[in-house]
Amino acid sequence: MRRPQHTAVIRACAAGAAVLLIGARLVPGQTPSETFTARASVNTPGGAAASAPVTIVVKRFAADADRDAMIAAIRKNGTVASRLLATSPDAGVLQLGMQRTAIKYASQRASANGRLITLLTAEPIMFVGVGLPDVKARTGSDLGLVRLEVPASGSGSGELVPAAKIKVGAHGAIETEDYSDVVVRLLDAVRQ
Repeated sequence: MRRPQHTAVIRACAAGAAVLLIGARLVPGQTPSETFTARASVNTPGGAAASAPVTIVVKRFAADADRDAMIAAIRKNGTVASRLLATSPDAGVLQLGMQRTAIKYASQRASANGRLITLLTAEPIMFVGVGLPDVKARTGSDLGLVRLEVPASGSGSGELVPAAKIKVGAHGAIETEDYSDVVVRLLDAVRQ
């Protein structure tokens, strides 16, 4: 009769250990990282075209308080927002071709088809059109921005602003003044 009780105790301990191991991997309120892929496509007014693969890994999305602090910093001025981003822990990484840039701010909200994801970097991702005539000065274009709409099923799209100044629009959305008039489109965006 002791053996069945002993076996039951061992099973209970094993089940408890499994629960502890699972709990150690997922902290309450913390989501596992998410990976998104897309294809960056750019067409210049002169007719040149290029594309490159994009991989985005988001380790954490901003909580409401973090979003409020970022919006307040951007409203104050771009320098305050740049400092806040520079001192923030990495929220993920963006890889465009072979170039990797730390994501310092990642937010998400529900959209009609799925999710709208906004990412900010504390440095330019790249300067499109450097060396071409009539390109703006780099001064003040200190940040990079990605907006990505990822539907519940199928592929999505978005835009990548590789170097920009940012501001807050009338409805509280982050808006940009792009370094270049060249638009980098994100196509075939999917969650992996």
